[in-house]
Amino acid sequence: MQTLLVATRNRHKTGEIGQMLGSGWVVRDLTGLPDAPEVEETGATFAENAALKAIAISRLFTDLVLADDSGLAIDALNGDPGVRSARFAGENATDAQNRWKLIGLLKTLPAREFPARFRCEMVLASRGERLGSFSGTVEGTVVPLERGNHGFGYDSMFIPTGYVQTFAELSSEIKNSLSHRAQALAGALEFLRKRG
Repeated sequence: MQTLLVATRNRHKTGEIGQMLGSGWVVRDLTGLPDAPEVEETGATFAENAALKAIAISRLFTDLVLADDSGLAIDALNGDPGVRSARFAGENATDAQNRWKLIGLLKTLPAREFPARFRCEMVLASRGERLGSFSGTVEGTVVPLERGNHGFGYDSMFIPTGYVQTFAELSSEIKNSLSHRAQALAGALEFLRKRG
């Protein structure tokens, strides 16, 4: 069994990564490590934020560390919420507050569906060194309402290209086969396989 420490306190994200990795991995996160510091996401890009978290946390723990920064970019909002997706409605905003703010903004615009994409950047690190960076993007549209009970974040508003259901309406198996996070994680796994 290989151990991976995900540099997050978001249990939904950890669970999703664990589900995608499967039974050969022990996946932990920072919720079980109360002394782990909060790493501020001060980067201008998803990649910068992922690197900040991965490198800082990997200096403190011996496990392989994976950090991910991801978010939703909507063309009609000039790429917002973007790198501020998790803090769109404020620094300590909940997923529901972020969605509520986004729905309010979109309802002021004439369209009913908005071209958008989910982006994910992942960084693997060990002992303060970046081992590799991996990206994933899934195109689709965002609707100014919530549909579905699965997933988290903006999943209930995002319809991936080729589907009529939101990520929150699709099964986790389908979502995890095509999501931005699944793409980035596939790159990270391939890197680890080659590394041996």
